[in-house]
Amino acid sequence: MEAAGTILRRWARAAGLVLICLLMLGAGAWGALALHYWDHASPALRSTLAALWILACIVLIAGFAFRRWRWKSLAAFVALFVSLLAAWRTIAPSNDRDWEPENAVLAYATFDGERVTLHNIRNFDYRTESDFTPAYYDRTFDLRQLDEVDLFSDYWMGPSVAHVFVSFGFTDGAHVAFSVETRREKGQAYSSVAGFFRQYTLYYAVGDERDIVRVRTNYRHDPPEQVYLYRLHGDPGAGRRVFLEYLREINELRQRPQWYNTLTSNCTNSIWLLARINPGHVPYSWKILVSGYLPEYLYERGRLDTRLPFAELQRRALINPLAQAADKEADFSQRIRAGER
Repeated sequence: MEAAGTILRRWARAAGLVLICLLMLGAGAWGALALHYWDHASPALRSTLAALWILACIVLIAGFAFRRWRWKSLAAFVALFVSLLAAWRTIAPSNDRDWEPENAVLAYATFDGERVTLHNIRNFDYRTESDFTPAYYDRTFDLRQLDEVDLFSDYWMGPSVAHVFVSFGFTDGAHVAFSVETRREKGQAYSSVAGFFRQYTLYYAVGDERDIVRVRTNYRHDPPEQVYLYRLHGDPGAGRRVFLEYLREINELRQRPQWYNTLTSNCTNSIWLLARINPGHVPYSWKILVSGYLPEYLYERGRLDTRLPFAELQRRALINPLAQAADKEADFSQRIRAGER
């Protein structure tokens, strides 16, 4: 029994050391990427710092493998990592940058009782995806007239990945869409990896459906995007509460910018967080994280029309042909809903 206990202690000690080593490797990899994407430092400086960091991590992890240097190496590694983390947390988001034209202007809301005026609703005149004339307008909405909430799901790389956004409809026929996106500076390309490292500020594109929807269905061809429209089921009061949460969020971002994060503040997580204002909101699920399956999850939770099998509902929800036929028409929002049953 004593021998067995000794063996177990040795195995536990070995497992603990392996676990610490793996944590050091993970922290080292995170630090290298953080330095590689470090704010507005020059590429040469970022590459140099990342290389020096990797070299230091290799030396300290190797030192941890030797009993004589183990705990000194670990202490030095922890101190180095904490210093990097403290410096990284000082990188602050800003609204004062040279932005790409499509996200250069922030929307905001003002209130007058039950009436809300949305300012800077985007409605670009597109000739191609990248060739457009920027245009914005203001519009006043009566909260008592909000009677529809729709979910758009946009696919371009298989069934698992989608960009999901919400649109609110009013009894006078008006619709306004809210799309949670990255706010990119001029020349800055999107990278899901970079999105973990404070590269983009969080941006709510607030727009006319002739912009937010039509650019995806009519003008993005490389790769082409398939857009599906689903009516969300729920009481009107719940829709109004979520709408007001969106307005609160865009006003907050205008005053205090926030970082976008690929995992925690992406399009689906942001929608779920805003919807928590309502009692009985859907619980979190992996199908929210793997955004392409969000419509199926909402169907399973009874938030979409369940009179049809989901496959048939999804087939009917595709709006690309309707959007391409409607194009710039004033009744675009009504025409893309012509297939609703």
